[in-house]
Amino acid sequence: MKIALVVPGGVDRSGEFRVIPVLLALIERLARAHEVHVFALHQEAVAGRWELAGATIHNIGDPWTRLRAIAAIRTEHRHAPFGLVHAIFAGPCSLVAVVAAKLLWLPSLVHVAGGELVALHEIDYGGRRTWKGRLREACVLRGADSITAASTPIIDSLQALGLKARRLPLGVDLQAWPPLAPRERSAKPARLIHVGSLNRVKDQPTLLRALAALVDMGLEFEMDIVGEDTLQGEMQRLADQLGLERHVRFHGFKTQRELRPMMEAADLLVMSSLHEAGPLVLLEAAVAGVPAVGTAVGHFKEWSPSAALAVPVRDWEELANAIGEVLTNEGLRLRLAREAQRLAMLEDADYTAQAFQALYPQHSLFVAGQSKHVELDG
Repeated sequence: MKIALVVPGGVDRSGEFRVIPVLLALIERLARAHEVHVFALHQEAVAGRWELAGATIHNIGDPWTRLRAIAAIRTEHRHAPFGLVHAIFAGPCSLVAVVAAKLLWLPSLVHVAGGELVALHEIDYGGRRTWKGRLREACVLRGADSITAASTPIIDSLQALGLKARRLPLGVDLQAWPPLAPRERSAKPARLIHVGSLNRVKDQPTLLRALAALVDMGLEFEMDIVGEDTLQGEMQRLADQLGLERHVRFHGFKTQRELRPMMEAADLLVMSSLHEAGPLVLLEAAVAGVPAVGTAVGHFKEWSPSAALAVPVRDWEELANAIGEVLTNEGLRLRLAREAQRLAMLEDADYTAQAFQALYPQHSLFVAGQSKHVELDG
């Protein structure tokens, strides 16, 4: 089958920078059995085309990105018909996918993987902040033939809107990111790690205030913060104000190859997000044998308390207490790590690809002008 996959980006021609590893893992697996064309809305500002992970990447670029993306899908469809259009992320990606599918009389699938269903007005984030956004998401998602999402909290949000969806995590590639058994702590001070862009959604101020509370508790630790800085040094300045200079290191962006040894050296992953569909780093940490503490969003909420510890959003005191609880109870830390690894490995990249393909049409579509018969499982 020929598949049109619509994504915001994450498919840089380098295959290493500006990529989403789980997305590349999915594309590579789909390309083993299908002809995959990826339509990236904003990978690069200028339109381009390249091969990656066994698929053809069509970078749309600026301006008029959505209209040009729909046109690009229709043009490629005329060369040889697609069997379906699949969006990873709702919002603009789902709009392009569903409209293109309707125009071509094709089935469409949408995977909700970001902030499309939330409205965080205080940080100007989320697809439901305005009535136009709410209307767009409602129309587009109701127009999709099938909807999936990474975690139970997102499924619950969809159900609250009257939309039926299937839970389907984007799993880790166990070949590129191999499992490592959970390990006992052998070093002092404790090694903590936080992975995520420095931005408002990840809420690093809550993280840093929790770390300052750990210092006041007398706990010895070092924190590695990994991720692109989109806040122009604001978090570094806050860390200095909180007296965390000796405890916190900001590393900026790291490739997967660079991140892996840092993750393996960690005793605990700590996240402080206001919203997550995943996060994907929780799954990566789990596969690497590292337990996690974080705010009650996405996988943290559905895994707590057996495979992770979750605390209320923006509650730095509870986050500090949870970190302290795990660091002072080695039995608990190892139990969390083992259960998290079990869950992450059950739903790895192979599982994700197989589950998506089970939702794809089971009967071929005839070319334009002939009757079309589509069946969607699930």
